[in-house]
Amino acid sequence: MKSAPIPKNEKERLQKIMELGILDTKPDEKLDAITKEAVEAFNVKISTVTIIDDKREFYKSCQGLNVKEMPREVSFCAHAMLAQDVFIIEDTLKDDRFKDNPMVTGEPYIRFYAGVSIYSKEGINIGVFCIKDTKPRSLSTKEVGMLLDFASRVAKQLNK
Repeated sequence: MKSAPIPKNEKERLQKIMELGILDTKPDEKLDAITKEAVEAFNVKISTVTIIDDKREFYKSCQGLNVKEMPREVSFCAHAMLAQDVFIIEDTLKDDRFKDNPMVTGEPYIRFYAGVSIYSKEGINIGVFCIKDTKPRSLSTKEVGMLLDFASRVAKQLNK
């Protein structure tokens, strides 16, 4: 398993997350509606709005998991946060970064992941909108566009 590198703007990024006051807060009905819609639209098991702090990924909204956070070192979203575009792992068992990740080898048995970075109004990356599934798959061009649209809706809601 390979942990994601730390972004160059980590201090500024963490400061922005603190300013937004979204860590360890209750679920947001509007975000929950978006993650629920994503699970149905993509026919996947899991969708989250993930905020990444210095030690963990906090699920501001989550469908399909019974936890509110996971350690940053096992975070798929910490990798996705660094991508310039959509971050997709079609089969986690075929990816050296993730094939021995405890979320792949154990519950929830993630085999597919797709995530898009979420930015503050100032353009600082604060987290990721993602979908996950228990079987390998790929996304069509149309589905990639849908994923980007979902992420945009999440960013608008978080930046209110």
